[in-house]
Amino acid sequence: MELRPYLRKAQFYETDGMGIIYHGNYIHWMEEARTDLMDQIGWSYRRAVEAGIDIALTDISCHYQTMTRFGETMAIETAITKLTPARMELSYRMTDAETGALHAAGTSSHFFYDRNRGRPVALKKALPELYQLLQSLVQK
Repeated sequence: MELRPYLRKAQFYETDGMGIIYHGNYIHWMEEARTDLMDQIGWSYRRAVEAGIDIALTDISCHYQTMTRFGETMAIETAITKLTPARMELSYRMTDAETGALHAAGTSSHFFYDRNRGRPVALKKALPELYQLLQSLVQK
């Protein structure tokens, strides 16, 4: 399955006093792109939560390359770089949708959490269909 980049137009309210996108917004965009990835594979984040599973964040980082300004559209490519039954790691590339210039790159780490039992869970056993979909997307 080939995923399309998540497109995100930078909004005025996201700018700082210097007229550029405040750095913390890139983290929000990464979350939006992660949710979009789930929608693209046909298993929305809402569906996972309704099935009792959260994809909990344990670590996130972002390396900024160049400034993003109001009105620019970012193309955010999200890739699963590692998947185990209990954990998942993703990478993100945020580029200008028009020029392809890299603006930022990041990573996030997650674990699968059983909301009903209040503890980590092996996604491979809890939601095998979702695990297989994610497994098919792991970049080798």
